Amino acid sequence: MEKKRKNSRLREIWFQLKTNKLAVVALIILIILIIVAILAPVIAPYHYAEQHPKDSYAPPSAKYLLGTDKLGRDIFSRLIYGSRYSLSMGVIAVAIAAVIGITVGSVAGYYGGWVDNLLMRFLDVYQSIPMFLLCVTLAAILGPSLRNAIIALGICTVPGYARIMRATVLTVREKEYIEAEKAINAKDPRIILKHIIPNAMAPIIVEITMGVGSCILSGASLSFIGLGAQAPISEWGAMISDARSVMREAPQLSLYPGICVMLAVLSCNLLGDGLRDALDPRLKN
Repeated sequence: MEKKRKNSRLREIWFQLKTNKLAVVALIILIILIIVAILAPVIAPYHYAEQHPKDSYAPPSAKYLLGTDKLGRDIFSRLIYGSRYSLSMGVIAVAIAAVIGITVGSVAGYYGGWVDNLLMRFLDVYQSIPMFLLCVTLAAILGPSLRNAIIALGICTVPGYARIMRATVLTVREKEYIEAEKAINAKDPRIILKHIIPNAMAPIIVEITMGVGSCILSGASLSFIGLGAQAPISEWGAMISDARSVMREAPQLSLYPGICVMLAVLSCNLLGDGLRDALDPRLKN
């Protein structure tokens, strides 16, 4: 019975999502980007670090679909491999932030009292520091690398997930089924993991979807200033940074990865809006 209700709910969400054409287009774009990232070694004509010095700054052709950069590296191949690194930055950073944020928010919302006050005041201090400034500081302390940029992004975006989870848990914990669990002396960890978190995930799913786009953009920014992916990794932000010196002579070198970042971030935001409306039709404009 419970499985049937879940399947029915999923079908209802999918039906609501399908009515939002922009969200469906965004979902298709994201699926394509994910497939491209997974199959990058198969799809890309060349390895992202493969150099052809004699073909430096070659124009688009059958050999190089989007031309080459100053080292003769194929731009099309680097964009394909770049989807793997840029998407992984967004997804892994959000996974780190969501796991920590959901845990903190669930504990704060469920127990309340001094536990809630202590955790929320800590987050108040945390959020008083501009997010990107904190990311830059952590990335600089940890050292410039793709892995450290992901860790910095994950740590810096925890408060948003914690606050959303706490707000939802405050409502869910008053439900009758939670009182019934307490009445049979169910342990707090069981209540939180089996009943509180699953029933408080709807707004978190929306935040995760939009958060991936934000982390892709922030990750590209870290790479642009030299604190993210390092050469020769073809992360989109790093590609834009490499093209700064020839922006007037070869603007396409920064334009192509910029468009990729825009598409990924815009798709995440549009899909997040669609999921928000599908998960709670009352919020639909």
